[in-house]
Amino acid sequence: MTKLRALACAALLAFSAPLSGPVLAQGTQLAFGAIRQDTSAPVEVSADELAVDQASGAATFTGNVVIGQGDMKLSAPRVLVIYRQDASGIQRLEATGGVTLVSGADAAEAERADYNIDDGLIVMTGDVLLAQGQSALTANKMTVNLDDGTARMQGQVKTILQTGNN
Repeated sequence: MTKLRALACAALLAFSAPLSGPVLAQGTQLAFGAIRQDTSAPVEVSADELAVDQASGAATFTGNVVIGQGDMKLSAPRVLVIYRQDASGIQRLEATGGVTLVSGADAAEAERADYNIDDGLIVMTGDVLLAQGQSALTANKMTVNLDDGTARMQGQVKTILQTGNN
């Protein structure tokens, strides 16, 4: 269990006492990270290993992969980088094997994240956990819109709302 997941689970448990149960929803919209992310900023990548497929125009980074773009950081064991056909830049990133996304004070974890550079959308799937301060939410899927700084949680959304009573 990662440190983020352990802290978020502890936060969910700590705040469950004053409520009768978790709040369940099929979808919810919320703010995520910095107000706006510059999707035209350069993408910096570090990893233990890089394999390039000249035929497909893809690069696979493996081992301790950390990707940064502006204030946003993504880490995963494996990231596939798919370049545009005209070789003018990156089209999309596919991170797998347990992904952590951090933007400002917000952090999210999931099994997979797909980042479409042109659309400015990151779709995280598989046991998604979002931690924002002392609050935590879980869902099957989270879509982050970097252009407006929002996220949408979908599929078995769970959180515990604080009542302000301690």
